[in-house]
Amino acid sequence: MARDIVNFNAGPAGLPTPVLERAQSELLEFEGTHMSIMEHSHRGKAYDAVHHEAMDLTKSLLKVPDTHEVFFMQGGASGMFATVPMNFLSEGRVADYVVTGAWSKKALAEAQFVGEARAAADGRNADGKFVSVPTEWDLTEGAAYVHVTSNNTIFGTQMKSFPKLASPMVADMSSDIMSRPLNVEDFGLIYAGAQKNLGPSGVVLAIIKKDWLQEASTKIPKIFRYKTHVDKQSLFHTPPTFAIYLMRNVMQWIGENGGLEGMQARNAEKAKHLYGAIDESGGFFNCPVDKEARSHMNVVWRLPSEDLEKRFIAEAAEAGMVGLKGHRDVGGIRASVYNAVEVAGVQRLVSFMSDFKSKNG
Repeated sequence: MARDIVNFNAGPAGLPTPVLERAQSELLEFEGTHMSIMEHSHRGKAYDAVHHEAMDLTKSLLKVPDTHEVFFMQGGASGMFATVPMNFLSEGRVADYVVTGAWSKKALAEAQFVGEARAAADGRNADGKFVSVPTEWDLTEGAAYVHVTSNNTIFGTQMKSFPKLASPMVADMSSDIMSRPLNVEDFGLIYAGAQKNLGPSGVVLAIIKKDWLQEASTKIPKIFRYKTHVDKQSLFHTPPTFAIYLMRNVMQWIGENGGLEGMQARNAEKAKHLYGAIDESGGFFNCPVDKEARSHMNVVWRLPSEDLEKRFIAEAAEAGMVGLKGHRDVGGIRASVYNAVEVAGVQRLVSFMSDFKSKNG
């Protein structure tokens, strides 16, 4: 069933229509069991197969090496802001944070409750706005870890590449996980809230280096220890089973649509259309982000006045394009164009932008 709406929400975000249609068809009757997957025990065979297929698909799509383990957590990325330092920021050690937006600021603040953590780089310009990703980092020798945020949903910036570091690199990839190929081997820990590119809210996908995991603290409650969840294959307690089921289905859809290389090409095409419309508008639309740091996931721009921005958002919604209001901290317009957003949906937005400029420019 076609849906005559384009969902540009930043998160929870749109899911691929085939994934939702499959969930609809299986909601009451899952694989001949006469039950919904939501009703199955997390210890039973029906759910167990889904659970481990989600893990296997993660390993396959991201080409996770044998040096790393895949696991699931609850509590969202914000929960990981606290559990990362709880596990790895021991007394006498320092953690470095690359601050590139609101979420990395929050991650740093949580770490400072646990131990010594500092900003090794800060992407704010002279006006206090995040418009680029810093390339020069003042790293601590022997740092416990270096934390980065790969994509910034609020300010529309994205790390295009990742350095090889002496200390373990921890990456919050909540808003661009599986949008492009990735060298997992370079990271000590990758974590991502699912509600942007992978599925619904309620579950975090995490990938951790086995050797580093052995150094994690055992002086915190078991529920917060990453090793607990790795050792129990993310079944230490009841996981968010329906969220993981949907995440499994999304990853199958990614595989059927060219894998991460296919997603990268698809996302690059969407970004080309959208940034092209902004840059070719003669200044009517203005993207405040440095070109080399522009996100392929969250495209932000301003119009000549806030009144025009309000009109743009309202008229776009009437035309079936929702979720375009910029974050309350920065205003303006934001189109979140995650994997599930079709190229045709972006082209529809670009056409609307052209018409709006003609009428109001």
